[in-house]
Amino acid sequence: MPVPGRFGAVICAMATPFDDDGRLDIAGAVKLARWLVDNGNDGLVLAGTTGEAPALSDQEKRALWKAVRDVVGVPVIANTASTAHSVELTKMAADVGANGALVVTPYYNRPSQAGIEAHFRAVARATELPVIAYDIPKRTGRELRASTLARLAADGVIAGLKDASGSTGATAALIKQAPQNFEVYSGEDALTLPLLAVGAVGIISVASHWAGPQISEMIAAYSKGDTDAAMALNARLVESWDFESSDDAPNPVPTKAMLRALGLPAGECRLPMGPTPPGLAERAREVWGKLNSQAFRQAV
Repeated sequence: MPVPGRFGAVICAMATPFDDDGRLDIAGAVKLARWLVDNGNDGLVLAGTTGEAPALSDQEKRALWKAVRDVVGVPVIANTASTAHSVELTKMAADVGANGALVVTPYYNRPSQAGIEAHFRAVARATELPVIAYDIPKRTGRELRASTLARLAADGVIAGLKDASGSTGATAALIKQAPQNFEVYSGEDALTLPLLAVGAVGIISVASHWAGPQISEMIAAYSKGDTDAAMALNARLVESWDFESSDDAPNPVPTKAMLRALGLPAGECRLPMGPTPPGLAERAREVWGKLNSQAFRQAV
């Protein structure tokens, strides 16, 4: 059965709070980070997809990384993106005390696998931080092939993978080829349980903003061999998986609606994510209420 990886089992891809004028809310970020750590999260990813990285300046990222690193006792992973920019951001993340760097596959210009491999090697050469590769083809336009990942893992270039490829079979093949200390984290909440079954060590999660304890309990149940309990918890979490993103309310719009419903720092998303659609706040309260109802607790 899997054991938690070096960064823990449940890592929250933290939303970035903004104030009413759309400015970075550092005090809100500190409050949110503390709350997430107190509610089932073993680590935090900052300025990632859910953290609206494309809408943040480098100076805002640095301020966010440093402020959160200074107040939490769990691992902080900084999301860092062209090759030269990734190198610069990864060095900046190390300077403020980040514990790791999450490096996405280069996007938009659609490089070859050789180019992608060279990208990760260039970033890794520039830092002593463990590098976690982030494979999310639906956003980058390029898959990160298992053969490329296996070479990078074997050479010690990358320490792990955030896997949002959607291919459990390819992940299983990678884990079979990779060194024993290579760690795979699910990058999609809905695929956490299937990926645990093929050797993943945890999840870099969106839903752990509001469902951290339940996700942690699901992983713990699976790790102890109690697959029935893990499956029951996963079934109860499906509504949260479905809430995370949609065409009308893409991630992180629903997460921020949920945070506001819980009275936590959030603000609206910056453009181009668009406004919160009507009814989403009510839906957030409904999802939270069902997840934390007495009926839920009795069912699991």
